[in-house]
Amino acid sequence: MLRDEVEKASLEAQLSGPYDERDAVLAISAGVGGTDAADWAQMLVRMYLRWAERHGYKAEVVETTPGDEAGIRSATLTVDGPYAYGYLRTERGTHRLVRISPFDAQRRRQTSFALVDPTPQIEDEGEIEVRPEDLKIDTYRSTGAGGQNVNKTETAVRITHLPSGMVVSCQNERSQLQNRETALKILKARLLEQRVREQEAEQALERGEMRAADWGSQIRSYVLHPYTVVKDHRTGVEVGDPTRVLDGDIDAFIEAALSHRKPEEAD
Repeated sequence: MLRDEVEKASLEAQLSGPYDERDAVLAISAGVGGTDAADWAQMLVRMYLRWAERHGYKAEVVETTPGDEAGIRSATLTVDGPYAYGYLRTERGTHRLVRISPFDAQRRRQTSFALVDPTPQIEDEGEIEVRPEDLKIDTYRSTGAGGQNVNKTETAVRITHLPSGMVVSCQNERSQLQNRETALKILKARLLEQRVREQEAEQALERGEMRAADWGSQIRSYVLHPYTVVKDHRTGVEVGDPTRVLDGDIDAFIEAALSHRKPEEAD
């Protein structure tokens, strides 16, 4: 948990971005590393669900794509709570895992990667306008657990936003209508995040800065072998107990990232 109310208030004072107070949509996808990367992505889903639980936030997995052998190729979570996006925004980037692979019969060390991409949820339906003619909507049978009829009818929904090429899907709700509404909500959140990134790029250009395309850059390493440590490469914060971190105790990294945030990054 954040250490105390005074410190929490101090952190929230730094969360002054236009969307920091909002709920969040969190996309997690496996990167390089094959089955190990798919398993790593699933481990990260659990880590963020546990983090949300620690803070009393409501978190729900709304879509998952299973891996070929184990784990997941991708997942989308909604996290509802005060400043959920402001906190999770600091987690954007590539997370690296080093361990002895449980999928390797020779017990060799494996390095895996997964991408974490948070977006702010839409509060006003008119905030992002999406024209019906710009959407391609497909339905299919859900592959996840659900009610009696979930896997028998085409309740799952996939929406493609033709102008941007963005594709979102939802299969965890009980009806096609609910899945469509949730998928559209996620699409609008991603379009809003795209707008935010474009604005930040324009501001950086006006300041004469050369900013790296760091949305997918490696931000943190979780080393389970030959030693144990979790190190944040942006702030230098290290925690020697990866088990505790993977159980959702990531506040030290979030707090340090917020403290290192430049004033213009919060405005």
